Amino acid sequence: MSVWNPENIRDVAESVGINSLTDDVVDNFARDVEYRISQVLEEALKFMRHAKRTVLTTQDVSNALRALDVEPLYGYETARPLKFGEATLGPGQPLFYVEDDEVDFEKMINAPLPRVPREISFTAHWLAVEGVQPTIAQNPTSADSRNLELVSKGPNANANLAAMSGNENVNVKPLVKHILSKELQLYFEKVCSAFLDESNEEFRTSAFSSLKEDPGLHQLVPYFVQFISEKVTHNLKDLFVLTQMMRMTEALIQNKTLYVDPYIASLIPAVLTCLIGKQFGNTADPLEHFSLRDLAASLINMIVRKYSHSSHTLRPRLARTFLKNFLDPGKPFGTHYGAIIGIQSIGGPEVIRQLILPNLSTYETVLRDGFADESAVRKMEAEKVVSVIFAVLMTVQNDEKVPATNGFSEQGLLELKEKLASKIGGVVAGRIVEAGQVRLAKAIVDSS
Repeated sequence: MSVWNPENIRDVAESVGINSLTDDVVDNFARDVEYRISQVLEEALKFMRHAKRTVLTTQDVSNALRALDVEPLYGYETARPLKFGEATLGPGQPLFYVEDDEVDFEKMINAPLPRVPREISFTAHWLAVEGVQPTIAQNPTSADSRNLELVSKGPNANANLAAMSGNENVNVKPLVKHILSKELQLYFEKVCSAFLDESNEEFRTSAFSSLKEDPGLHQLVPYFVQFISEKVTHNLKDLFVLTQMMRMTEALIQNKTLYVDPYIASLIPAVLTCLIGKQFGNTADPLEHFSLRDLAASLINMIVRKYSHSSHTLRPRLARTFLKNFLDPGKPFGTHYGAIIGIQSIGGPEVIRQLILPNLSTYETVLRDGFADESAVRKMEAEKVVSVIFAVLMTVQNDEKVPATNGFSEQGLLELKEKLASKIGGVVAGRIVEAGQVRLAKAIVDSS
């Protein structure tokens, strides 16, 4: 049963220049509009009832849009410009008011009558009967569904798919243009140039503080996200640019007035690139990129804590990505380093116990190859990986709450080291025993 009149959809389409909508498309649009409006109203009524009110407000609708993961509305506009008049009450006291339109009574009487609005109509049909969709005119056939799947969508879609579906001349144009004010355009240019100004640290700090705290920047969020993605993609050899893009991402996430939820999926690839990318920079210090990976890991931790509630698959997908890169022996030690701290950032000790500990004995071969390499840089990178493994394993010790022991004899320490080496490999086990972390070794050996 449809409450929303399909002819209203046709009127709106004609007002924006679309005159070729079929009846099936109009009916489907009408049902979808009716469903979306009822969904928003149901959520808004929940906010109204929880507030102990009987009057629905615009704030309830705005909260309902946020709950449904829809970007909220910021004000409204009218097609008729407002005319303001000025009246003087006294010296230096002007009063502004909205002028009323003067209407000629004779023209109003002689003007043609407006079109009679279409009446609301009702219709009903079976969507499915015991799980089987009946073949009636209102329900799409399998051939129609197949054609919809083959239609070329978006400005960069494959035109061959459109030809296969019988739509060779499909031309998709946006009906609404996103127009930024000159002030916002100037602000965007100044902030971007400030973040990339290597010679003026005070300028960069001011831009970071402004982007982190200033309200009213919601229209610029997609432009900042695109800017970050482009700079990360085309400046993998420039550690300064990559670091500044991560700081810009941090500022966007920490700004409490911005609604960044719809753009997290576009931000994460740039952060992951800086975290588990193969090679960064072209500087004299071969270990400088590790600080960039640490910054990217802190951003992953911030994103997971803030946005995992709205995307329930975010944490598992990140865990799979990090584990895949950690277990790939063909990847460099920098990628393994980023994968390890990435796993720690998304789940803490529990994830370390489940994903890192069982695979350390296999990873032993990669570490031994790194230390046996003739390259001094590769040895230093292997040392960094061992250090970060030792650091993340310390969190397992704190989480396990292993009781303190009075000490081990030399024989007992040797047996503990052998058990530890069989579980996590000789390199990491030797590092733990050399550091005197007996409680950590006991925690790892006793963990299931």
